[in-house]
Amino acid sequence: MLSMAIILLALGSNLGDRSENLARARTLLAQTIVIHSISPIYETEPWGVVDQPDFLNQALLAETTISPEALLALVKRIEAAMGRDFSERRYGPRPIDIDILGYDDLTLRSPRLTIPHQRLHERAFVLIPLNDIAPHWVHPGLGLTVTDMLAEVDASGVAPWPG
Repeated sequence: MLSMAIILLALGSNLGDRSENLARARTLLAQTIVIHSISPIYETEPWGVVDQPDFLNQALLAETTISPEALLALVKRIEAAMGRDFSERRYGPRPIDIDILGYDDLTLRSPRLTIPHQRLHERAFVLIPLNDIAPHWVHPGLGLTVTDMLAEVDASGVAPWPG
């Protein structure tokens, strides 16, 4: 039997009922992984392609016995089931986006998957919710905690969501 791995995921949505999309993604993920902590939801300005609706973002701390590659396949199946169109432009609007931020203290670089997420340390919209649930998690490549990384980014444009 495989041991449980601690995983960190980021969820984002900017099409349709954004909060319902986050809730549905959590429900679908919970069929395969064990979710331990769920951050508050934040409303954030779009990153990359700025001409699109604002996002709702959230982070999850969970455990799983599936491999990183199987986790990526699960995430992609959920995104597709929820209507994400992978032919659309990168960083464009989408009903759901699920990113694997971390998987134990693994460092992995493959053509399909990079762990930890390669832009994790640059993105306030990921670091702010992640800091709520895993402030002491250490980025295995940078040796910095989430709190340390958050101190280095511009957090403007990320606000607690009142909904």
